[in-house]
Amino acid sequence: MKKSCLLLVLVFFTSFFSHSQSISTSPYSLYGLGSLYEANFGLIPSLGTAGVALSSENFINNKNAASLVDIPENNFFFEVGGKGIQTSFENSQRVENRNNFQFSHFAFAFPITKKSAVSVAMMPYSSSSFKISGLKIPIIDSSNEYYYLDVLGTGGLNNLDFSYAYKVSNKLSFGLTGSVLFGNTTDNRTYEINNSVTTIDKKVSYSGIRPILSTQFKADPSLTFGLNVKSPSRVNASKIQSVTVTNTSGTYDLEDEVKSNTDDFYLPLEIGVGFNKSFKNKLNITFDYEKDFWDATNQSDLYGTFSNQEKFGLGFSYQKKKVSRNYFDRIKYATGFNYDTGYLEVDNKKIEDKSFSVGLSLPLDQLSSSLFISYSYGQKGQITNSLVQENYHKLTLNLNLDGIWFVRKKLD
Repeated sequence: MKKSCLLLVLVFFTSFFSHSQSISTSPYSLYGLGSLYEANFGLIPSLGTAGVALSSENFINNKNAASLVDIPENNFFFEVGGKGIQTSFENSQRVENRNNFQFSHFAFAFPITKKSAVSVAMMPYSSSSFKISGLKIPIIDSSNEYYYLDVLGTGGLNNLDFSYAYKVSNKLSFGLTGSVLFGNTTDNRTYEINNSVTTIDKKVSYSGIRPILSTQFKADPSLTFGLNVKSPSRVNASKIQSVTVTNTSGTYDLEDEVKSNTDDFYLPLEIGVGFNKSFKNKLNITFDYEKDFWDATNQSDLYGTFSNQEKFGLGFSYQKKKVSRNYFDRIKYATGFNYDTGYLEVDNKKIEDKSFSVGLSLPLDQLSSSLFISYSYGQKGQITNSLVQENYHKLTLNLNLDGIWFVRKKLD
């Protein structure tokens, strides 16, 4: 029965990913590296994305590498996740609906000694997917002339994490993560003025490494504090560009796949803190606060500026019994809230993101294999002359498989 259940779940995920599309279709992915993507493992999406102080006892907690030391000895965790998102984009003139299926992540983790553990995780970091058609823009220093702009953007960055955790004592543990960022974005633009059309095709490739330091402190069995520090880092960039002009005289190539350097992108210092409090081993309250210091990067975008970002996450979870013959006693229920001030500022307005989430954890065996199901509803941005409001419904499915490894067979 257990093998049949796991097989059905794996078949579902295989089908899910085989039909996956771009991970973001937000118009706000026009900025910077695109829409920054936050992959959340296990039940974290149900908890308002709060998890800096959570344990990795039952799933891989990617919010804090120090938690990996809680993986039971000789256990091997493998996790894969995906999302389905229905979004409506609304401005002062019209409403547009889009459906999107996303790959979220895959990861594995296991202890290497009684005091240490490692993990490897692959996930998107950002997505650039947008389309602008027939945008009418006035020509500077001309009151009567306009040009028309079409823009199509695709691509994004990937994130490959290597993490190591070490337990200093029963109360204190540390984690170190090397985050490898790589990928590219394409930006195809067409400018039309009078009888002349200029086409610019640009592909920018990015690469960089970012160290992350984390720690957890268990004040007592029911209270844990966590800290996560992502260092400021530079993402190296280079571009290949082609420029073509078409007018009444014909078509001319001004540039043909010309390679050159472009401005590197700078990631800010990010500091996240959190706590997790349990009551009678049934009810848990989890809270996170994070601040990202974008002001210190001294960079801006053509269409807006980067400013300091704050994130708040609050989650509640309930499980009647961790160990029970009654299946329903072992189901964990969760709900949470999240507020993100955003790091983009357009026309002196921040692109805020607010969401509410619910979910549950369905055990698949007597170990830690579980299917985590989360639903979120949120709003991003606001309706103004220059901004769009996104209203989204998000369904997240994370599958964690737990196996006993590295144990010698015993003969009867």
